[in-house]
Amino acid sequence: MTADTAAAIERWLDQHRITEVECLIPDMAGQARGKIVPRHKYRPAEGLRLPMAVLEMTVTGAYPEQDFTPVADPDMRLLPDPAALRLVPWAKEPTAQIIHDCVRFDGAPVELAPRNVLKRILAEYEADGLQPIVAPEIEFYLVQIEPDEDIPLKPPVGRTQRTEAGMQSFSIDAVNEYDDIFDVIYDWCEAQGLQLDTLIHEMGTAQMEVNLDHGEPLALADQVFLFKRTVREAAIRHGMYATFMAKPMQGQPGSAMHLHQSILERASGRNAFSNPDGSPSEAFFHFIGGLQTYLPAAMPFFAPYINSYRRLSRHTAAPINLSWGYDNRTCGLRVPNASPEARRVENRLAGVDANPYLVIAASLACGLLGMRQRLQPSEPLTGSAYEQPHQLPRHLDDAVERLMTCRPLADLFGEHFVHAYGAIKAAEYAEYFDVISPWERRYLLLNV
Repeated sequence: MTADTAAAIERWLDQHRITEVECLIPDMAGQARGKIVPRHKYRPAEGLRLPMAVLEMTVTGAYPEQDFTPVADPDMRLLPDPAALRLVPWAKEPTAQIIHDCVRFDGAPVELAPRNVLKRILAEYEADGLQPIVAPEIEFYLVQIEPDEDIPLKPPVGRTQRTEAGMQSFSIDAVNEYDDIFDVIYDWCEAQGLQLDTLIHEMGTAQMEVNLDHGEPLALADQVFLFKRTVREAAIRHGMYATFMAKPMQGQPGSAMHLHQSILERASGRNAFSNPDGSPSEAFFHFIGGLQTYLPAAMPFFAPYINSYRRLSRHTAAPINLSWGYDNRTCGLRVPNASPEARRVENRLAGVDANPYLVIAASLACGLLGMRQRLQPSEPLTGSAYEQPHQLPRHLDDAVERLMTCRPLADLFGEHFVHAYGAIKAAEYAEYFDVISPWERRYLLLNV
C-alpha cells in the first residue's frame, strides 16, 4: 500500500468522525471474519494481523484433518482495500467497515483467501485482454425467529398480522407486507453504495429476490458479501430472520444466486460475445462450451453444503443439468433476450448459500477454459431441460471427488487452494453424516 492510499483512508475516517473500524475478510463460507479496532489504534499502512488458519475453518468452526497452513499457526497481514471502504449504517456510533486483503509478510497474496482467488482468475482474463462483467441475482427467505433448530421454519407475520397463504410469485402486495424492512434495507444499501436494481417476490412463501446492477466482478462480489450481512441485520431488527440457506423449508423452492456474465475486449470495450454485425461470436459459444464442460467439476463452489443439493431437483425452478437455451429458464445456462451489446450468459447453478467470490471465480474460470480451448457447446434447447437426464453431482462427496481430479481447474485456482477447499468440504460432509435425522428415527427406529 502506498503512503498516498493510506493517507486517503485516514482522511476518510476523519471526515466521517469514525470511532470504530470493522476490519473484515470473507472466509471460505463467505462469512465476515476479522477484528473491530478503535479508530485511534487503526493504521491503514500497517493493517493488522489475523491467524492464517481462519481461512481453513469449516462452516461449523472446525478444521480439516490435514493442515493447509503452517503448523506453527502463524499470522497473516490484513491490508485495507480503499475501494471497499464503507460506513456501517446500523451502528450507534460512527463506524467504518473495510474489506481487507490477506497477504503474507513478504507481500505475497495468501492462496486460501477467497478474495485472492477471484483476483487470480481476473488476472488471467486481463492477460488475455478481456474484462468480465457480472450481475448477481440474490434470493432469500424471510422467516419467523425460531431458536430451536429442530423445529421447521415458518414464514413471518406481515403488516396485516398474517402469514402468507400459498405462493405469491411476483406479487407486489406480498412484498408490501414487509415494507418496513425493505425500506431499511434500501436505505442501508444506499448508505453503503450497494447498487440494487430490482426487488421481486419469488416463488416461495416470503421468498424475495434482489438483483444488483452489473459491474466489475470483484466489486460485485464485495457487494453480495455486504448485502447478505445487511439483510440479516435488518431482518433481526424487525423481529425475523433472513436466511440464505439453499433449501430452508420443506415443500418450498430453493434460493439461488444466478449470475449474468458478459466479456468485454479491453482494447475496444466491445462485447466479446457479439460480432460487429450483431451475431453471436465464437467466444460466446466457446464460453458456454467451457461452462458445460467444467461446471460439473466446479460444483462444490456452487453447491457447497449438503443442503445445497436439496435445491437442485427436477421441476423446482433449479437446474438438474447444463443444457443451454435462449430465454429458457429450465436450463442451467440461459441466454436472456438482449441487444448484441448486452449479450450475456446466465449461470443458474449456484445456490445463494455459496461464497460469492468463489461462485464468480469458478463460473468465469470455466468460461475462460472454454474460450482458450475453443470448446463447442451442445445445441440450444427449445424444450424443457427438466425432461433431460441429470448431469450434475447429486451429493457433496461426489462433487468433491470430481473437483479433486480436474487438473485444468486446479491450474487456474491453484492446487493448494483446491486441495484445501476439498478437505474443508469433506470435513463438513463427515460431520453432517454423523448426525441422525428425525426422518431416520421416525421411520427406521421401530420399523426395520
